Amino acid sequence: MQPLMITAAICGAEVTRAQTPHVPYTPAELVAEALRCHAAGATMVHVHVRLDDGTPSQSADLFGQVLAGVRSQSDLLVQFSTGGAVGMGVDERADAVRLRPDMATLSTGSVNFGDDVFANPLPLVRQIAQRLKQFGVRPEIEAFDTGMVDTALRLAKEGLIELPAHFDFVLGMPGGMGGTARHLDFMRSLLPADCTWCVAGIGRFELPLAEHAIATGGHVRVGLEDNIFLSKGVLAKGSYELVQAVAAVAKAAGRPLATTKQAREILRLS
Repeated sequence: MQPLMITAAICGAEVTRAQTPHVPYTPAELVAEALRCHAAGATMVHVHVRLDDGTPSQSADLFGQVLAGVRSQSDLLVQFSTGGAVGMGVDERADAVRLRPDMATLSTGSVNFGDDVFANPLPLVRQIAQRLKQFGVRPEIEAFDTGMVDTALRLAKEGLIELPAHFDFVLGMPGGMGGTARHLDFMRSLLPADCTWCVAGIGRFELPLAEHAIATGGHVRVGLEDNIFLSKGVLAKGSYELVQAVAAVAKAAGRPLATTKQAREILRLS
């Protein structure tokens, strides 16, 4: 079984300080939280950026500040989100990949997102995939449902992404696929040989799905983007506490945490 890669999703585009005072907004806050997560056992940080008031942004300048800050102080892998926030277009969502982070996400289908719609029509998905390919940025395929896996395999046939690929199954989002071990097992059964995968369980599904992924050879994404609670009614003081919780489960299961060098090999990064 591969060493466990933990990705820290430290702020997202939707969580606000009205929900938790611990969500970072500014580049300096994001860098500090990323470093805390790295110390706790994370090998990669999944980055969204915000304006100082918390408004979601896809500013390449803000992404660049986070990238430079993390790289100057650690060997933590940096993954940019191209999801942005509901309503953003392709140029806004994908502009920052020209900075060449280690990875960037590629959501391969549309999904109801609470009361909104996270729209990813196929022409837009192709454009983002082409942008990633242009700048040599390896995608992490974000799949909220089974059809998004099928679309990723279609993009591979079109030459827009390479197989084997790395997939992130986002489960438990209202409007997407359910957050149970049964759903996760079905999703991972759809992948071609040698693809790697992680799971991002939303809300109360985060830690149970992390435990299942650890036991079945997958990898894990946790953080305030997906879940703000360490336990029922107890706010996590930061994404680092959620990383610590997953690291403790891995230790109890006898599964070592991946070093950055090992993560690069697992993810086929240069």
